[in-house]
Amino acid sequence: MESPSSPEADDTPASRQDTRADIALLQRLVEIPSTSGNEHAAVVELCRQMAGRGLRAEIDSAGNAVGTIGSGPRHIVLLGHIDTVPGEIPVRVEDGILHGRGSVDAKGPLATFAAATALAAPRLNAQVTVVGAVGEETMGSPGATQVATWPAPDLCVIGEPSGWDAVCLGYRGSVSLDYTLRQACRHAAGPGDSVAEQAIGFWNALTAEMDHRNDGTTGTFATLSPGLRAFNTETDGLFDTATLAIGIRLPPGVDTVDLLASIRSLAGDADFRINGLQEGYRSDKRSALVPPFLRAIRAEGGTPRFTVKLGTSDMTVVGPAWRCPVVAYGPGDAALDHTPEERIVLDDYLRAVRVLSRVLESL
Repeated sequence: MESPSSPEADDTPASRQDTRADIALLQRLVEIPSTSGNEHAAVVELCRQMAGRGLRAEIDSAGNAVGTIGSGPRHIVLLGHIDTVPGEIPVRVEDGILHGRGSVDAKGPLATFAAATALAAPRLNAQVTVVGAVGEETMGSPGATQVATWPAPDLCVIGEPSGWDAVCLGYRGSVSLDYTLRQACRHAAGPGDSVAEQAIGFWNALTAEMDHRNDGTTGTFATLSPGLRAFNTETDGLFDTATLAIGIRLPPGVDTVDLLASIRSLAGDADFRINGLQEGYRSDKRSALVPPFLRAIRAEGGTPRFTVKLGTSDMTVVGPAWRCPVVAYGPGDAALDHTPEERIVLDDYLRAVRVLSRVLESL
């Protein structure tokens, strides 16, 4: 005959988790619109939610929501972002799936941080700081840039959708460029190329340069990927102007000084402006954060995976500044980022809360 289980025998995150409260936290954050530059209402709500879970919550000088709990020999920063791209998606729950802008990118991971920290709080032997950063979807990421000035923590987790059973080790960086060519008007039948034709020539030369630099690389993560975001021409009757808005995704380790000098030379007499630059960053699989995540994912019945991402995140802001072990983690399918179909499976979100709670307790 089996002996009855003691309370300690069932003292797991699953037995302690208040699933209704965790779902309500996520749904409430998703219900509050928070496009970049308009995050304040959501920041206030996140602070209220964290305070209700025992964290010391405040809004910092950059407008970030910051919640702290615990004490001990280590400081762990959980850095998520609370802003979203534009696009209204009616918030609803259907068949266990929460639909809404920000449900994946990245209020799902951010709610995971707040819920997991509260779940782990009685068993923490560290100080944990949860940040809901503003402006991540804009060039320069002002919220994370402010956080990067803090003294380096011992460990950092970035809140992005890796999938509940995966750990993300790296992100590419990006550079944003404007090309503007202005020249005196001429008759369409006259000699020489129009400003539009010259701008197209510059774009073709730039992509050829990227192809040359990518020669011999394997995997998309390691490549330079240019994108033409906008192309406009206009005239005032005296001068013709062509403008290109260009973004280039940067793998870790790129010599950006040399890269930008080469592009500038291709621009010739055109005005060439750099609007923002974030270099790529990649963590090591031997990071002190990796084993606890692998064990926690297995404890929840998952088979752990590693990923790297082709876009950018605040890992590229704080990683180079802090040089501490850092990974990205959070529930959700990143393929749904910024799309009209953005949605998250609530069971996956709840699993992620339990995974991260186990990680925090083990640290």
